[in-house]
Amino acid sequence: MLEVRELTRTFGDLRAVDGVTFDVRPGMMTGFVGGNGAGKTTTMRMIMGVLGITSGEVRWDGRPITMVDRRRFGYMPEERGLYPKQPVLDQLIYLGQLGGMTAASARAAAMEHLERFGLADRAKEHVEKLSLGNQQRVQITAAVMRQPICLILDEPFSGLDPLAVDSMADLLRQHTSRGVPVLFSSHQLDLVDRLCDRLVILNKGRVVGAGTREELESTGTVRHRLTVNGDAGWVRDLPGIHVVDVEGPTALLEIIQPGAEQQLLRTAVSRGELREFTPIRPTLSEIYREVTQ
Repeated sequence: MLEVRELTRTFGDLRAVDGVTFDVRPGMMTGFVGGNGAGKTTTMRMIMGVLGITSGEVRWDGRPITMVDRRRFGYMPEERGLYPKQPVLDQLIYLGQLGGMTAASARAAAMEHLERFGLADRAKEHVEKLSLGNQQRVQITAAVMRQPICLILDEPFSGLDPLAVDSMADLLRQHTSRGVPVLFSSHQLDLVDRLCDRLVILNKGRVVGAGTREELESTGTVRHRLTVNGDAGWVRDLPGIHVVDVEGPTALLEIIQPGAEQQLLRTAVSRGELREFTPIRPTLSEIYREVTQ
């Protein structure tokens, strides 16, 4: 397991990362989300040792992380590290060898992934000849081809079309299935919601939410949808209930006083109008907005 403990980074008077603590658990995908400037990239760079740590600690397997550990990680930086005028396959073999692979094993692993991404026929082309999406595929290949013990990926889905996103997601699931912890950042909240087992939400350098989706939901505001036969405007007159919205027979509600829902249901039944009363599962976007405001 990768553990981040009270990680802090300052740049002069600016505290870009402020006491960040979270875990990336074995065999799970953890989504790292936050607005621009929230501190995600800075945190990932400190995890990888690319950027110095002002205070705090990164731990791997229950002990302080070492550079030997980090060499076995797969890392995809925000600023892509590809050589534009070098052929794709030559570059991947070179990067694989830097990570300790033989030339033969690096070639085999690179071609396996290029075939997976539909790029095998472009293995001898220079990187600069590829589209940004295909360059992204090559960068991901460089991160995963060495069978890493942990994956740290900064915006790995950026620029990918829907089919490439599905292919990438399948690839990451292969790694989590063998127990690899995966941490990836993304601004695509619907994608994070679909793929991740756990979430870490960062705002202004601090963790403002962390856990499974269910755990994050339990800390937020619970809303209910009421549907009746007639107009639902009468719910505005009931105590202990905040009416978020009413549109015809449907009302979106928050129960602000315990037990107020019982009076609501009795009233709806007495009027002979009750059709539906159900809790609403908030979207990740709604959870995100609530914890970052």
